[in-house]
Amino acid sequence: MTSQNLAPIKIDALVKDYGSLRAVDNVSFEMKPGEIFGLLGPNGAGKTTLISTIMTLEEPTSGSVQVFGHDVTKEPQITKTLTGFVPQELIHHGYFDVEEIMNFHSGYFGLRKNKERIDWLLQKLSLYEHRKKKVKALSGGMKRRLLIAKALVHDPKVLLLDEPTAGGDIELREQLWTFVEELKSQGLSILLTTHYIEEAEQLCARVGILQKGKLRRVGPTRELVKELTKREIGIRLKQEPTSDPTHPMFLRRVGSELIFETPSTMGAGDLLDQLNLDLKQVADLNIREGSLEDALRRVLGDKVATGGAV
Repeated sequence: MTSQNLAPIKIDALVKDYGSLRAVDNVSFEMKPGEIFGLLGPNGAGKTTLISTIMTLEEPTSGSVQVFGHDVTKEPQITKTLTGFVPQELIHHGYFDVEEIMNFHSGYFGLRKNKERIDWLLQKLSLYEHRKKKVKALSGGMKRRLLIAKALVHDPKVLLLDEPTAGGDIELREQLWTFVEELKSQGLSILLTTHYIEEAEQLCARVGILQKGKLRRVGPTRELVKELTKREIGIRLKQEPTSDPTHPMFLRRVGSELIFETPSTMGAGDLLDQLNLDLKQVADLNIREGSLEDALRRVLGDKVATGGAV
């Protein structure tokens, strides 16, 4: 099997304990080549611990982690070369300038002549004009861009993004995701954690949902949303009804609008038929599809926020 056909990341029955605390509990999944995979869950779900294990910053209690078929505990030098990592924490290389940091980081991977790659990354991340600035003089957003540039300096085959836009402004988020889509089109595989659920829904072909160290659900994003959420159909009538309908899917009435919660597979026409409503009585129809956030609430309850260090 060629490396192109191997899973960028394959996790099998992974367990990570800190004393009596089980941070990752028998987690298994694998990424597909060239995909963006979202790892979602509330604070303390185990996302950062899992990523730290992939990066050999933590040692598994049991189970295994492979990067393109290489075990991270047995072949760490190979897996680190194949992997780029953007952590949550900002860097503080205060007395070096941006270009120096990029050259130093290239040296870690034995890349002595890497100017073309460095210049390309700095230009893509709007850092080129700041390349002679000391890192301590950069804004928080610029420091985060530098983290991303560092992670990509050695041209890895899989990129781990742990809350990459946390605290960033809209410009940073938009630029980063445009760049991520470009990297994906070039064949890079990306594992993403984010507390911006709408971003995960837009970017990730598949997601895994972690809670208290356990992988609760994993699958194609749209299929999970369809399976786990309801559709809201609002029917605004030309005349305000005198009473609420007795239909089992009726949710609430707002003025002349009747709002129903239906399965995601049910269309407005089917509902109108069940209500024996003529289209001549209807002023407007509003349909709200379920979202990934709705699906997360279904799995996690109200603890939808992601992030956190565990």
